[in-house]
Amino acid sequence: MSKLSGRAVNRATLARQLLLERSDCGAVEAVQRLAGMQGQEPKHPYVGLWSRVDGFTDEHLNKAIEEREVVRASLFRGTLHLVTAADYLRFRTTISPIFEAGLKILGDRGKGLEPDKVVAAARRILAKEPLTFTEIRDALVTEFPEVNDRALGFCTRMMVPLVMFPTDTRWGWPANARFTPAEEWLKAKLHASAAPEELVTRYLEAFGPATPADFQTWSGLTKAKSYFDAVELETFTDEAGKTLYDVPGGPRPDEETPAPVRFLPEFDNLLLSHAKRERIIADEHRPAVFTKNLRVKSTYLVDGVVAGVWSAEKKRGVATLTLTPFGRLPKLTQAELEREGSALLRFLEPDAKTYDLVTAG
Repeated sequence: MSKLSGRAVNRATLARQLLLERSDCGAVEAVQRLAGMQGQEPKHPYVGLWSRVDGFTDEHLNKAIEEREVVRASLFRGTLHLVTAADYLRFRTTISPIFEAGLKILGDRGKGLEPDKVVAAARRILAKEPLTFTEIRDALVTEFPEVNDRALGFCTRMMVPLVMFPTDTRWGWPANARFTPAEEWLKAKLHASAAPEELVTRYLEAFGPATPADFQTWSGLTKAKSYFDAVELETFTDEAGKTLYDVPGGPRPDEETPAPVRFLPEFDNLLLSHAKRERIIADEHRPAVFTKNLRVKSTYLVDGVVAGVWSAEKKRGVATLTLTPFGRLPKLTQAELEREGSALLRFLEPDAKTYDLVTAG
């Protein structure tokens, strides 16, 4: 097997993540090529697409949301993602074991819970109109007064395929979004059978070369090696001698390919989709990005790896981008960060009166 250096693995992943150069594809195609985007908060995918798609504006994604070409829903790892409607319909059944297993964490709070009855009631309630989860729980409590209200809501979230109901807010969804049944919203049925081997291919196209453990980290599915064995894949070894799998002919640029500075939002999938993340972030910097309260901070890349974190705010008409580097940077790199950062700030806060960029530390 051919050996891939750490830098070569990095460049291959960046190429698939549209981070070596901005793509001229549309928002829907980008979301599809990325195999979905982490979406705990509605703004994150917008920032991620801005860094990856040439000329991207929030209107591009809002149009796709309005036309129901993309949805925001729980999927991989049981967490909220922005995915194409086609991918949601195709892979929700594949991911269903994650949701079914999720009920086990309820423990004593699940006392008296009968999932089949709750699912039937939730479907009936949501068939009338989109609801927030507070409204869903309140409605279910009237039918199951002896069951913990949080358990009722969690069962609905896990067992009923739902998508978030969009509004005309800038980032597509309000903070307390309503939910609606996916099949009714998309006017199509979920794919009836699981397709884990197809999901392996899609994962490698977006994040490869990688291992079965990486796939499990990204998807939440277990026993991934059997899925990899069922797909025709190329194999390589990394610097530690571990076997890496990849789709035949997958992009693997020369390791000396330049990587421009790029800004990533909180929870970007680039940092969450491998069991070991040294291809994109040094172990020594992980505590500064992955917080104890399970947040993943906004980061920026220099030469293809995480070199610092960033934050943005607007007060009294002044928009400020604060960069916190992990070490000293060459003046040319600092200038590149400032150019890219200034453009990002204008994307985030187009109505600000003035703009400022600060380097902390």
